[in-house]
Amino acid sequence: MRTALITGASAGLGAEFARQLASAGNDLVLVARRREPTEALAAELRSAHGIDATTLAADLSAPGTPAALFRETEERGLEVDYLINNAGSEPPDLIRERDWRRHDAYLRLMMTSVAAMCHEFIPGMIERGFGRVLNVASVAGRITVAGDYSYGPTKTYLIALSKALSTTCKPNGVFVTALCPGFTHTDFHASDRLTAMKTASPGWLWYDADVVVREGLAALERGREEYTSGRLYRILVPIIRRRWARALIGALGAKI
Repeated sequence: MRTALITGASAGLGAEFARQLASAGNDLVLVARRREPTEALAAELRSAHGIDATTLAADLSAPGTPAALFRETEERGLEVDYLINNAGSEPPDLIRERDWRRHDAYLRLMMTSVAAMCHEFIPGMIERGFGRVLNVASVAGRITVAGDYSYGPTKTYLIALSKALSTTCKPNGVFVTALCPGFTHTDFHASDRLTAMKTASPGWLWYDADVVVREGLAALERGREEYTSGRLYRILVPIIRRRWARALIGALGAKI
């Protein structure tokens, strides 16, 4: 039996990763800021699948959290075989929000903490000759959109990081994948702004979380260094990345 550590595990894609990994017989370490929903999920999965589920309350935007999580797993005698770096949030506006501390914390959550989690947990995987690391990126990391100066660029970093780690670690039995979902039905879009965006966009752009997670885990097991979830996005993203398509989208956006 293997053990999977999942960040941002209290809801959304994180909770779905927990459900699918538990149904496959893996023990879990569930990491999230919100203790109550995380403990409720752990209890549900223990009962449904007979697995062990440890919950750890942690804020990955705070310096030192990845190292503290690694020490905690070591003290509990837990060897992490699957690392799912899923924690994330909506960014503050880089131009309008004048308190740099908010941006600094956001960049730690979205980029620095992921690199630090890899730094802490991958060496043990290499030593044991087995490991699976999935970094939840986004199609936003593969395209340029006006006004997206924080979320998309952080996901671009995760894609580049994952590719470099994959190339380096695969010969040692450690697979690293950047999962790039498009629009996905989760509570990530619960804010007023994102709810309005979701309501205004066509339903066919949206995928269910169970599909995204299932495809992502399958890509991870195949050793894919980057994977775009959803057939629609695998068709659309290469088109959108072309210069003429970006110019057309920008022109259309200016008229909306």
